[in-house]
Amino acid sequence: MSKYILVTSGVCSGLGKGVATSAIGSLLESGGLKVALMKCDPYINIDAGTISPYQQGEVFVTEDGAETDSDLGNYSRFTNVSLSTENLVTIGKVYDSVIKNERMGRYNGRTVQVIPHITDEIKRRIMAMGARTGADVVIVEIGGTVGDIESIPFLEVARQLSREQGKTNCLTIHLTLVPSIIGNELKTKPTQQSVKKLQETGIQPDILLCRCDRMLDEENKRKIAMFCNVGENAVFTSTDIEKSVYELPILFHNQGLDSRIIEKLGFDGVKPNADSWISFIKKLEEPSKEKRTHLTIAMVGKKDYLDDCFKSVRESLFHAAVTSFNAEFEIKKIDAEKLEEKADISPFFEGIDAIVIPGNYGQRGFLGLLQTVRYARENAIPFLGIDLGMQLMAIESARTLLSWADADSTEFMKNAKHAVISLPEEQTGTISAGIMKLGASNVRIKKSSRLFEIYGSQTISERHRSKYTFDRKYAHDLEEVGLLVTATSEEDGQTEAFEWKGHPWGIGVQFHPEFRSRPTKPHPLFTNFLGAAIKRKQK
Repeated sequence: MSKYILVTSGVCSGLGKGVATSAIGSLLESGGLKVALMKCDPYINIDAGTISPYQQGEVFVTEDGAETDSDLGNYSRFTNVSLSTENLVTIGKVYDSVIKNERMGRYNGRTVQVIPHITDEIKRRIMAMGARTGADVVIVEIGGTVGDIESIPFLEVARQLSREQGKTNCLTIHLTLVPSIIGNELKTKPTQQSVKKLQETGIQPDILLCRCDRMLDEENKRKIAMFCNVGENAVFTSTDIEKSVYELPILFHNQGLDSRIIEKLGFDGVKPNADSWISFIKKLEEPSKEKRTHLTIAMVGKKDYLDDCFKSVRESLFHAAVTSFNAEFEIKKIDAEKLEEKADISPFFEGIDAIVIPGNYGQRGFLGLLQTVRYARENAIPFLGIDLGMQLMAIESARTLLSWADADSTEFMKNAKHAVISLPEEQTGTISAGIMKLGASNVRIKKSSRLFEIYGSQTISERHRSKYTFDRKYAHDLEEVGLLVTATSEEDGQTEAFEWKGHPWGIGVQFHPEFRSRPTKPHPLFTNFLGAAIKRKQK
């Protein structure tokens, strides 16, 4: 039977609950336990697919095509869990299920209420995760902040689970803030108030994880323990990290957080370690015997985009830089809209070693992105385009090399004469449905391509999140001017990759390789991309 860890937070949002949950899962895995992770989010959306990345971070796509929020990306990077649509439970998804059941008469005429019907559905999904995966521990991250009205159903479920499962089978970890005020004094009152608010819902936390700018001293730990009704050995610190979130498992392990969890859940003989993370951070911190390469990668996106908007791409580049090359690495963010204002964009790219355009949506910054693609092609700069980044390669080649000034995507120009990018339905002349292609599917790679050299296989599986595709009727014209189609979908024959002929390294892919990268196992496409950047820098 699975045991459960419920992770809540208080005081404010943005304390790092997702990475803390992931780090805990990683440590328990290192001790040989099978772990499952879930996110319970209080928003009414069915999933994160239609939410702006400015609000919830990037949309992370699972193997089965679920559009989830960025916390599941953290779960994937920190642990070996296999994620699916069941790993994200939104209150919208729960209400949708309950209302459908009510319409079908499954409640036998009873009045449908938040308690027990909504809470029972949430609880059913949590318990089903343990039964389906056979996990030793199911870690459930409860989104939102204690005190938010929308989090109440999830907290009620946490209360019920704690009572029904018992203290040796279910524990609650509460993440709070211990701020520093003028005079550099740490204040514990917000934590006390947050725990009091949690206690009002009927939940007594077993472990407190205090986010602050430095390690808590013994006096503050005693104070927090006394006012929050926990043992002093149950108060831990989550400090601001210096270089990477991958320091968190080491920080928690050195404090004994993992040992405390194992003791409270009664896993005898389980001994977690942080060895793999220590090795990774050691590579990050210690210089190599030779002079360490410093890479600057330009990432071009919409105006003032947040780091979380392209979190997986950033992390994948970071994984490849550290693990594959022991290189120092930085991202230079470039606003595509600012490029539109300039005839000469070269000053924006001074000192950069490679360019990446990740997946984007909407017309904002389109011309700036197009200028970037042309600049990378004409100046032999290593270029990686993902999703829209790949599609722009077709539009740019059509406009610049074939002189099709009206070449476009029907996403931006519905009646373009040369619609090199369009919906599959538009290409076949049927009614446009705009169905999103989601999740993993097989891709067939041409043997004569650089992509084949990178993967070492003709058939690969990658995840997708796209509507628009390249219209294959233009393939011959574009190949004549050097834009080669090097991969296609086994499912529907659509184009999956372009390469620039005669270019040192110019690849665009329709799929999203960033969703498969891990810190200690970088994705080969990102590794090869940075290898090309290093080669260019050395020249």
